[in-house]
Amino acid sequence: MPDIAYVQRIDFPREVVEMDWLMSPANLIEEDAGLASAAIVALASDRLANKSDVLPGLDDDDRRGWWGDLDAAEIWGGWPVGSRLWLLRRAKITSSLAADGGTVARAEAYAREAMRPFIDNKIASQVTVIAERTAMNRIDVLIRLYRGPEPAIELRYAELWDDIKVA
Repeated sequence: MPDIAYVQRIDFPREVVEMDWLMSPANLIEEDAGLASAAIVALASDRLANKSDVLPGLDDDDRRGWWGDLDAAEIWGGWPVGSRLWLLRRAKITSSLAADGGTVARAEAYAREAMRPFIDNKIASQVTVIAERTAMNRIDVLIRLYRGPEPAIELRYAELWDDIKVA
């Protein structure tokens, strides 16, 4: 059982997504909180951009990522942490007919990529990712994590793309 969990702070304005750590003596936090917190870290951390990725800023050369990811597999048997959702920070929401498959499809692909280590490392037995455009300037991502016969853990990420522009 975890003794630390990520929780969303509710004392901030609606347009701010603020996360904080909840620390507790052992065995007082639900077991699901550990998996949910791991998913939050995977989705909310900035993964290193691929060399072929278009960076959000015109003069931007920061590919972000965590330095520990560079040799994670060789050093500690790990995997790259985070998602490339940050690349959509200034993206226009385009339709599925766009050359790149559209912004919603990219958001879903980036979230799915971030969740892939959960399957590869048998942390979860199945992960489903659904991204949808819920307003002119909003994309929500729904993640469901399954662990065998246990009930699914469902996480909805909404209002994370305040700077997305409408095409």
